[in-house]
Amino acid sequence: MSINPIKSMSFRLLDRVLGDRASSDLRGLLFPWYQPEIVASQRTSLIISRVRFIAALFALLTPLWIVLDMMFFPPGTYLKLATARLAAAVAFGALALLYHKSDRLRDAYIALALMFMIPTLFFVYSHMLFTSSGAQLTGFTASLVTGYAFLPFIMAAGLSVFPLTALEGLIFALPALFAELLSSAFGSSFISQDAHLGMIWLFALIATIAILAGMSQLHYLSEIVIKSSHDPLTGAFTRGAGEELLEKYYLMARRNNIPLTLIFMDLDNFKSVNDTYGHEAGDEVLRNAAQAILQQIRKEDLLVRWGGEEFLLVLPHADGKDPASTMKRLGSHGIGLRPDGTPLTASLGQAEYLRDRPRDLAEFIDIADRRMYRAKSSGKNRLCYGEDPSELTVDWAPGAS
Repeated sequence: MSINPIKSMSFRLLDRVLGDRASSDLRGLLFPWYQPEIVASQRTSLIISRVRFIAALFALLTPLWIVLDMMFFPPGTYLKLATARLAAAVAFGALALLYHKSDRLRDAYIALALMFMIPTLFFVYSHMLFTSSGAQLTGFTASLVTGYAFLPFIMAAGLSVFPLTALEGLIFALPALFAELLSSAFGSSFISQDAHLGMIWLFALIATIAILAGMSQLHYLSEIVIKSSHDPLTGAFTRGAGEELLEKYYLMARRNNIPLTLIFMDLDNFKSVNDTYGHEAGDEVLRNAAQAILQQIRKEDLLVRWGGEEFLLVLPHADGKDPASTMKRLGSHGIGLRPDGTPLTASLGQAEYLRDRPRDLAEFIDIADRRMYRAKSSGKNRLCYGEDPSELTVDWAPGAS
């Protein structure tokens, strides 16, 4: 059986958007493609903001070191170092101004790569400068030059500042490792070859610890984001998180011209449950209804608690051509019971992207919302899926009259 390549690609994207409900999945700490999109967007902002802060800090501090270079190096050396430092400061300053409005992970990767590349190039240049000078350095000047050799260690330790997966941390450690290997290969008159081997070993230890620290940050961030994106009572997505994910579904449907169905659901006569049996009973009804829906929908479907007793159900690749079939699947086991034992019902409004062709996401949601109110005003326990009077089902929930 052939598989539509666009549909296959979309399901892979949807799986990444939705992610694994198990927030502590080890795969997400090892490889970035296992990170849910809702986490990826948050850590993108965090990475970019930290890159910009560190870049701005280094743009200010890097030129200050010129004073020491001037005091202890001959004019020919410190002028070249000063030029390199000023170039690095300008590069850091430019980096601090870039991507301030971006929320794309690709831009975060580029910004992070540039932040590590700038000091790497400076380190390689300064090492070649000191090595080619052939001067015999003594005293504090020799100590100062030796200090330059520890720049890769600072870069490796800097990985701990960012919430990165193990693979990402390893990749971003490569420029500093390359610089250290290059330094060892060319050697120098002030650090022995044996010392270089020890420094490479020390670099590996520091980089490993920094990568583990970054993974710990990522795990903590993932836990916070995933827990805050789900309603603690019902287990459905919160409205804020749901809107963010729904926008991705909508853009995917519009870009690829593929089906996307929205169902706006409002539980019938829910206020009477709170008024008669209390809010604890009302919470139990809400929880049971959400869990019943979650058990009957597909993995790629999305349930959002829109507010109070209102839910928004997102069905990707569902064209809505057979609403009766959709409602039979959704309501095959009902959505729970009221405290008096009678079936709980809901009024539903359905909108489908290819059929309704909304101008934007707000209109798409509004169409489903408007049809839900039509279903409620027509007698409740109904599904409205169009503007025609015939596009209104009756008594979709099983066991309800």
